[in-house]
Parts: sequence; C-alpha cells; structure tokens
Amino acid sequence: MPLPERNQTWPPPAVEAAGKLYTRWGAWYSGDPEQLVDAYSQVPGIDGTSTPPSGQPIGPRFLSGIARGVQRMFWGTPTSPGQVRGHKLHVPLAGDIAMTSADLLFGEPVEFVMPDAKKDDPTQIALDDMLDESNLAAVLLEGAEIGAAYGGYYLRVRWDSVLADCPLFDALPPDAAVPEWRGGRLVAVTLWRNLERIDGRWWRHLERHEKGRVLHGVYVSGDENKLGRQMALTDHPETAQFAMIVDAGGDGQTVTTGATGLSCEYIPNMRPHRTLRGSPLGRSDYAGIEAILDALDEAWTSWMRDLRIGKGRLVVPRSYMSSHGRGRGASFDADREVYEAVDTLAGESSTGGLAMQVVQFKIRVDEHSRTCRELTVKAVSSAGYSPQTFGESDQIAATATEVVARNAASFRTRSRKVNYHRGPVRRVVFAGLEIYREKFPRAAGITPAPPMMKWPDGVAQDQEALARTLQMIQAAEAASIRTRVKLFNPDWDDTEVDKEVSRIHAETGVGAQAPPGGGGGGSGFPGGPGKEPE
Repeated sequence: MPLPERNQTWPPPAVEAAGKLYTRWGAWYSGDPEQLVDAYSQVPGIDGTSTPPSGQPIGPRFLSGIARGVQRMFWGTPTSPGQVRGHKLHVPLAGDIAMTSADLLFGEPVEFVMPDAKKDDPTQIALDDMLDESNLAAVLLEGAEIGAAYGGYYLRVRWDSVLADCPLFDALPPDAAVPEWRGGRLVAVTLWRNLERIDGRWWRHLERHEKGRVLHGVYVSGDENKLGRQMALTDHPETAQFAMIVDAGGDGQTVTTGATGLSCEYIPNMRPHRTLRGSPLGRSDYAGIEAILDALDEAWTSWMRDLRIGKGRLVVPRSYMSSHGRGRGASFDADREVYEAVDTLAGESSTGGLAMQVVQFKIRVDEHSRTCRELTVKAVSSAGYSPQTFGESDQIAATATEVVARNAASFRTRSRKVNYHRGPVRRVVFAGLEIYREKFPRAAGITPAPPMMKWPDGVAQDQEALARTLQMIQAAEAASIRTRVKLFNPDWDDTEVDKEVSRIHAETGVGAQAPPGGGGGGSGFPGGPGKEPE
C-alpha cells in the first residue's frame, strides 16, 4: 500500500482512542506535574474557563460522566481561587514501576544463539558483532521501560553506513505510530514525527514499514491537524538523507530492505487490553491504577501541607514588632517565627491586653506515612509486582530461593512479558541479519535465521548455598567432578568444563597412581587407585 493520501486528518481517527490513553500514561511516566495537570484538565468546564452554552453555572448536569470522573481526580482539580501557587506534589512511583519492569526483563543481557551453531560459525560471529555494535541489550532495556509505561513499544532495525558498518536497532514509543493488523499480527506500520517548522507551516516525516521495504514521505500543511500535501524528500533538510537511499528509478520514496519480513515489530507489554477490548495493543502497567497513583500524590501533598502550615508561629501585639517607618507600610514573610501582629495592648487578657501566644499545628506523620505506604503497596500489587521488589520488606539476608519466593508475583509478571517479547524480538533480529547480508559486504556469506533467545534466571545464585549443596553431593559420592563443575558454572561450555576438571585433577592428585601398599596418593574412591568415575 502507498503512503497516506494528502490532506487527511492526522493522526488518523483510528488511533484517537489509544492516543488518549497514551497521553495519560505518558504523563504518569514522565513525572512532570504540568503534564499531569494537562492530561486531567482537558475537559471543558474543569478549569472554570468554559461554561454551558446557556450561560448557566457549571454543574453535574453540564459535565459528562467522564468529565466528572476527571474532576474528581486530584490532578484534575484547578488551583483554588486566591491560591498564590499550586502545592501539588508528585511521587514518581509510576516511573519506578516502569524501570523495575525493565530491570526484571533485561537487567541481565539476553543471549542470542543461532540454531545448531557450531564453533566459529560465520553467522553466529556476525550476529554477535551486530548485537555488540548496535548495543541491542541497552535498546531492549530502554524499550521494556517504554512498553511498561505505554503498553508496548516498537523495535526497529535500520542502517546507516556512515554511522556504523552494521544494522542498528532503536526502541520507539507507540504514540507516534499508526499500525495495521491482520489476525492480531502486525502487517504494516507508519511511524511519524514532526519536523522543524518552516515558514510557519507544519512538516511531518512518515516512515511506512512493509514486508521487504520501507517508504519515506514528507508532508507540509498549514493546519496542525491535517497531513497536508506530499513534498519531495529533499524539500526539508531533515529528510534529505533519505533521498540518497531510495531505490533508483523507483517512485522516489521506496527503500528495499532485503528482509523477508518487517523491519519494525510491535512488542506488547501484556495482553489483553482491558480498555480497548479486542485490540492487539498491549496494556500499560498503569492501567487500572491511575486513581491509586493520584490518591498517593494527594496523600503526599497533604503530608507536605501539614509540614508547611505546621511551622511554629508567635502571635504578638504589634508593639512588640519593629515598624518599617511611618508611611512605609509593613511586609509579610511566611517563614518568620513572629508572623502576625495584632493591634491591641500588651499584657494579660485579664487586663484587656494580649500576651504572646504560640501557634503550633499538629503534623500527622504516622497517619500520612501509613496511608502513603498502603497506597504504594496497593499500586505495586495491582500492577502485578511484589511489594518486596520495591523494598517493602525487612532487611534480612535471603538465599536465591527465598528471593524468588518473596518476589513470586514479580517473577510471574516477568514470565508473561518474556513470552510477549520472544517472537517479535527474534523476528527483528532475523531481519537485522538479512539487512546485514544485503547492505554490508563483510556479511555477504552469512546464512540468516531467527536466533534462539536465552533469558537469565533473573536472580543471582546464592554461592554459599550452592557450595554447601555441592559439598553434600561430593560427600554422598552422587556426582562426578565434571558434573559438579557444570552445576557450579551452568553457563560454561564443554571445553571450559573439561579444562577446569583437568586443573582440579592436577591440583588434588585425583587420577594419579597410588603408591605401593595402597597408601595415600590414590583416588580415595572405592575400587582403588585410578581416575574418579566420570
């Protein structure tokens, strides 16, 4: 299919519902109070500036159900009249959830292995070189964090021979993409971005990914909400580079990738989508907990308000204070201890005067602390994670098995996300190998295939517990030295294991001939001198 028609509405109405969710989830992820206010104040009448057509005051009959829901949100309420400045504070728990999700998935790099790869296999070598130079491990970590916040992300492979001599990968948020699905599978996607404005007009670059090709187009419009007419790629300095790589003699916008599939895949965070039922899009970790995050910010703001208004003050007669001079008025400092002067006589109340008074409001530390903690635990649990993953536990040392048990919910969520990552990531890396072979001469002899992905366990082994286990295995004579070495070093190949076994034999004398008479120096195993049974 070609690029979109000229002057159509952009972004298309088909992505409007998802775009509203991305706006809210993106505001929580950013942690920017201004974005949160904008996201929850985009309803007429909420900020008090709009009124019903009849001119009547804003009321429940004017606001829709969604508007009333937004108005009830802490971040949707306007600043009170007469308030000098807003005192709303934000707890960046949403960002912590997204970062923790990414760390659980790709905190330790995933291993990519070609199927049936042998030693010095050229395709495996090319794969390793491409992944190292493109830093795919960091890209996946970045993408997983974006996906946890937005419900999914796009993993794209591209190439630029000036920047690198192999394909590169990048992770893109889904709020600037128009996907096309067939049977729940991505068949094409149009990525877009706003370019620098020229002559006050809006310029956009569209990049459409289809099987085996990528189409580039640049559009200009005087209306922000319209795509406008298509221009030549050379008409804008930011897209001129693509004019040099389009196929010669073609339509001036198509680039052949050499890959059999898409060079860009969508990776859902988790499914199903609870808001857009039946949608192939993934759901955010924030789905369903926005109100809890909002309540946490309200509780935290209330706590800080107690601190702000709970500062100790003194109420004194004006005669106790120094004047600025006749006709110069008086100033007010909210942080000074003596802050209110009363026009009355000094002295005791029995004589008609006013004695010095101390005003000290109570700071409800325990109440606010428990409320914030309970809201945090509820938000984290509803997002699919164990509170212990976020430090809500005692500081007692634990073995690897105990860590997994305490973080069971987090590891279950991790397993679900691993299943959604496996297929799309393999397809994009496979496309990267095909592009590597097609566009770079040094990889011309490789044989691309979808690689296997090996995820780490997600928690480091407890070396002390493992050593005790191996000691008991040795005492029971239940496994050979080679088996024990393999258990202690599960990531070693057979060659490394054999070398370590040989070194142990040399150091301990295992395998040496016993001296005459059966004295020391033998193997120590039943059956007399000789090698330990393998």
